[in-house]
Amino acid sequence: MSRMLLLPGDGIGPEVLAQAERVIEALNRDFGLDVEVQSALLGGASIDTYGTPLTAETLAQAKASDVILMGSVGGPKWSDTPFDRRPEQGLLDLRKGLSLFANLRPAKCFAALTDSSTLKPEVVAGLDLVFVRELIGGVYFGEPRGIEALADGGRRGFNTQSYTDEEVRRVARTAFELARTRSSRLCSVDKSNVMEAGLLWREEVTMLGASDYPDVDLSHMYADNCAMQLVREPRQFDVILTDNLFGDLLSDAAAMLTGSLGMLPSAALGESGKSSLYEPIHGSAPDIAGKDLANPCATILSLAMALRHGLERPDLAERVESAVARALDEGYRTAELTGGSHRVGTAAMGQAIIARLHA
Repeated sequence: MSRMLLLPGDGIGPEVLAQAERVIEALNRDFGLDVEVQSALLGGASIDTYGTPLTAETLAQAKASDVILMGSVGGPKWSDTPFDRRPEQGLLDLRKGLSLFANLRPAKCFAALTDSSTLKPEVVAGLDLVFVRELIGGVYFGEPRGIEALADGGRRGFNTQSYTDEEVRRVARTAFELARTRSSRLCSVDKSNVMEAGLLWREEVTMLGASDYPDVDLSHMYADNCAMQLVREPRQFDVILTDNLFGDLLSDAAAMLTGSLGMLPSAALGESGKSSLYEPIHGSAPDIAGKDLANPCATILSLAMALRHGLERPDLAERVESAVARALDEGYRTAELTGGSHRVGTAAMGQAIIARLHA
């Protein structure tokens, strides 16, 4: 039996995760999935109960699990909390504590949602790319960092962008290996023209590609050009390798290529055989929390990634992904998605997907 830890988090997190849990129950009952599910608090919910966004007990529980499935964290309720005690810090500490250095963020445009993108249908139709984002290094974790007083009475905020060669090479290996399972094309994104950390990034990725992955077609692109190319011709990409900051920005921008942030899952991976984390890339959306308006698809698709990468059940991953596609094809839409013939809420969308697991 495998062990799964659910971390509902804040805002719409508990609502969307509840629908994924219903899918898990159906897979356990009808399709031979053998997963024991436990739950714990993370983010603002943990702050309110325990005074900290991630307790030592929750981290230990995560380490003892095969996979962790998360909702979302954060919200204005905790906006005045110091950075090191905000809900988002709990997520950062969880990633760091589990050594989850590789973040897989697919951006796939489902056929039924081609018209939901703000780009022309002919630009996004058939889009299927994956970002591999370095997750526990770079400017989000670099030291020194902080806000300090200046002698003239002003203040200075500072963060440090820093990477070692090994940090670059380990996430690059994940990207090269993934590229081999797809079209053997990899585009590495950096700002090596103005950043020393970016220059190290490009040099290390280039050397690794030449020595270990000569069969993969490696290209390089500056991050600002990549942002433009994602809007101009997104289907030129297959696998995109980025650092922590650029991966965060570019993958969120790519969300609108697919029609909605509510459709984008993610996986956070570390060493083989260790715990892995899966979550939608959208935020906690406190403005719609508790209103049965949130789209659960990204969370359910994150479950599919957990089945494929963490639980070694690609058959069930494909079944879940196909069920999502069929529900969309048959016109089911949550509030933020355009088109469709069945305008439904969070729970009804979850039910529509579950009903199509048997198809």
